[in-house]
Amino acid sequence: MKLSDVIAAYLAEQGIRHVFAISGGASLHLIHSIAEAAGTTYICPLHEQAGAFAADAYARVTGGLGCAVATSGPGATNLITGICSSFYDSVPVLYLTGQVATFRAKGDTGVRQIGFQETDTIDICRSITKYAVLVTDPYRVRYELQKAVAIARTGRPGPVLVDVPDDLQRMDIDPSRLLEFEGLAVDVDARVDDAVIDACLDVVAGAARPVLVYGWGVHLAGAEDQARALAATLGMPVATTWAVTDLMPHDDPLTVGGFGTHGARYANFAVQNADLIIAVGSRLDTKATGSPPSTFARGARIVMVDIDAAEIRKFDRLGVHIEHGLPLDARVFLEAMLRRAEGRRFPDFSPWRERIHGWKASYPVCGPAFALEESVNPYWLVKQLSALLEGGDIIFSDTGCALAWMMQAFEFKRGQRFYHAFNNTPMGYGLPGAMGASFARPGQRIVCVTGDGSLQMAIQELATVVHHQLPIKIVLLDNQGHGMVRQTQEMWLGGHYYATSPQGGLPSPDFCAVARAYGWTTHQVSLNADIPAKLRTLLDTPGPGFLHVALAPDHRVVPQVKYGRPNEDADPLLPREEFLRSMIVEPLPVSRS
Repeated sequence: MKLSDVIAAYLAEQGIRHVFAISGGASLHLIHSIAEAAGTTYICPLHEQAGAFAADAYARVTGGLGCAVATSGPGATNLITGICSSFYDSVPVLYLTGQVATFRAKGDTGVRQIGFQETDTIDICRSITKYAVLVTDPYRVRYELQKAVAIARTGRPGPVLVDVPDDLQRMDIDPSRLLEFEGLAVDVDARVDDAVIDACLDVVAGAARPVLVYGWGVHLAGAEDQARALAATLGMPVATTWAVTDLMPHDDPLTVGGFGTHGARYANFAVQNADLIIAVGSRLDTKATGSPPSTFARGARIVMVDIDAAEIRKFDRLGVHIEHGLPLDARVFLEAMLRRAEGRRFPDFSPWRERIHGWKASYPVCGPAFALEESVNPYWLVKQLSALLEGGDIIFSDTGCALAWMMQAFEFKRGQRFYHAFNNTPMGYGLPGAMGASFARPGQRIVCVTGDGSLQMAIQELATVVHHQLPIKIVLLDNQGHGMVRQTQEMWLGGHYYATSPQGGLPSPDFCAVARAYGWTTHQVSLNADIPAKLRTLLDTPGPGFLHVALAPDHRVVPQVKYGRPNEDADPLLPREEFLRSMIVEPLPVSRS
């Protein structure tokens, strides 16, 4: 049996139906075996980075394992941005790379390279994977695959990489001699001390302005129902990080919305005025807390639940007191809270919820005036898109203004899912991610909201979508350059748009002409009044559909907190002191004791 056939058979065993692969001299045997294996096949993106993004999205959407294959040298290094995205967002993906034949390896010779396209992939990727290994013994290949996948899925998930030399791939081996991995020696205790949970519930019982903060770990744990149930049981409002902004329907009375440096004002008011924060499955990064982190929820007691204890311990160095830091799986914690909360009475938090609703009314993300503008207002467009999309739709976004506008203005319905590589936030993720999702959920409508700068990073994948006739609808928000970076240039660099605009040297092509050349059906909109009709036409387009949205280059993300400022300083419309007075419910204690 050829060793590459062993690898392909193992992928099929793991339920991986699609492998995203680009050919190369050191990956051909892997691809041929995948092509001929029962139960799995390969998909050809046009760039390894796109393949890595697609595999990452495939894992996110299926809740299983994604897989991408690349050849040695440049093929492997082109995967790195996708590997980082999987690592920082805790997504289990198996990356398989070919390597030069063992008899051409440089070994300890001290030279840089002997074999053609030889690169030390393992050392390069060690810090961005949970496990990375070069297979040197053909009879350990199944062992290493099993070990890698076990590590990828255990505890805090993440990517793994297995590097397989070309001569080993093509080797005929005796399958009866293959070594088997016996499992990880990890003591995973799914129980939690009832006394700890009772202490958390006691804190809730003593609160007046509590907020539940939910993060990506809720989705990773498959604990969406438990998260919503706990909020309902306690009557606590819910603020979400961007990665779980799809968790709560926008019209649920407990929904606060997205907070942080690019969050809605009213959500930041709620978090900053809370006297209790229970953060579940969120590492509370600086985009959520603002800077410095010690200004986050300045008068609140904080309970933090994260499966990675290091994410909790980091706050000791940052000067933030975590009253209860629980290194637990989100689902374990939520189920324990629901069980121990049964039969207990909790305060009536309705006055607090009403105050939050008042802030929502006073500081809407998309005000009525936006609809009256003649040219396209991005907030108005996003709101109209959310009105037209249905409960089962899957939405992808790229980074920059496109992501921020979606997170601030899109009104999610029950059953919708939203995806992005949130912590790495690479330009060019949206379209390949939508491709991966389309193979994970065949026939389902997928909408990709991207910017012109981001689409340029993956524009070749327009051909991949047409080749497979994937039902992906692209909404291209074209503000002629890198809008969010221009906003940073205005804050810090005097508004000189070097490298971020056509005037600053950044090319801007005719996107509809490019899309049509790849075989897409294209549409265009430049007026606010035309948005609903154009969006309906796009969504009704059979197969791939492309809508070019012409935006004025001066549209900005508002609010946005300037780096180094606390979240309550989110671009106030009122003079600063009057603005801050408007958000304070009552004098807050200085300490968190």
